[in-house]
Amino acid sequence: MKLVPSPRVALVSLGCKVNQNELEAIKHLFLAAGYEIVPFPEKADVYVVHTCTVTHISDRKSRQLIRRAVRANPEAVVAVTGCYAQVAPGEVLAIPGVDVVVGTRERRRLVELVEKAREEGTPVNAVRAHEPGEAFEELPLVEVSRARAFLKIQEGCEEFCTYCIVPYARGPLRSRAPEAILAEVQRLVAAGYLEIVLTGVHTGAYGRDLAGGIDLAGLLKKLVRVPGLERLRISSIDPLDFTPALKAVLAEEEVICPHYHIPLQSGDDDILQKMGRRYTGRYYLELIASLRSKRPRAAFTSDVMVGFPGETEDQFQNTMAVVKEAALAAIHVFPYSPRRGTPAAAMPDQVAPEVKKDRERCLLQLGRRLARQYAREFLNETLTVLVERPLPGQPGVFEGHTGNYLTVAFPADLDLTGRLVPVRLQELRGGLIWGKLEKDVKEEQENSPGGRN
Repeated sequence: MKLVPSPRVALVSLGCKVNQNELEAIKHLFLAAGYEIVPFPEKADVYVVHTCTVTHISDRKSRQLIRRAVRANPEAVVAVTGCYAQVAPGEVLAIPGVDVVVGTRERRRLVELVEKAREEGTPVNAVRAHEPGEAFEELPLVEVSRARAFLKIQEGCEEFCTYCIVPYARGPLRSRAPEAILAEVQRLVAAGYLEIVLTGVHTGAYGRDLAGGIDLAGLLKKLVRVPGLERLRISSIDPLDFTPALKAVLAEEEVICPHYHIPLQSGDDDILQKMGRRYTGRYYLELIASLRSKRPRAAFTSDVMVGFPGETEDQFQNTMAVVKEAALAAIHVFPYSPRRGTPAAAMPDQVAPEVKKDRERCLLQLGRRLARQYAREFLNETLTVLVERPLPGQPGVFEGHTGNYLTVAFPADLDLTGRLVPVRLQELRGGLIWGKLEKDVKEEQENSPGGRN
């Protein structure tokens, strides 16, 4: 009897960590349906392009990936998902060769819609507008490495910052039930995972849509009590989401990693007001100081935008000053990009591209200096590193992160991926902190909860 080969699917994603994690979940849906996963853009029967729309460059890259998928196999079904598909389904369907468009809703139906397109050969637009009261969409749990697992706890955003397309692409706030989150954490810990990263579109707003009064602080209090959980990391928290209860749990619970990603966007009060960000540069600095007083060596990282409409050189320098005074350990810098349909896109005094580029360069330079400054504080100290992978191109060298998210590389004689190990930090080199294992861990390998191979 001749065996029928499994259909092949190639998947690719653009954008944020939430997008990357969702693509892994979509991959699990296809695996469960009997598909073979192949690298993008190898020849496949189905291509899935998970798009981003946070900037106009993201839109362009999304279209380029879609066309690349079509060229890879013109006979294949090409399915497009994600934020760009949600806000511009007509543009996506207008690209020759696209068969299925699914935005940021009902992604669990993706395999079903792909199968329908394969059978009938008719393009499908399954994008639906987000609605108030919409439920959180359960997708397969994402385990993207042997070291850490990412757990999405909420979806959507209702802040409507004037520059941001995300609320239109992701819809209203939907929080996952705390019981479901707790059960997932327990399962992950039982499977040997040592670090869990809580992710979401507006993570700090968790629970506002749920009955029962639970919020992010209440959820964290439940999760830190899970026996065997070594590290709990929060992907991002907005400045105004730090309630007294949240500050208290962050200060008290050692399981929660001392690494707080708090978006700043601008350090100028007038620009923040135009952005619809309801805080000031001074508020941000006082928040950092308050958190640092409880965990003095914590890492504070941030997102910063340059070139918002009307931003003057003095206003940009105000941002530089806040970043410097906050002593941020790392910053992600984004030049402002007009998003069609957002209020900022219609504002006067759009900043010239060359000015935005110059400000981006200046801020990145400051960010690199601050990152080195923070890392040097820990040289000649021993920190616990969660080993994540062999360092590419460096046989016998492994890479991982400390609790405060320093990237550390060190040589080892055996595969320590998924282990928590003590490393003495020795020098900064090539964008990494290089260190040395403090003790022989070979004898512990067999019995270690993180010693999975």
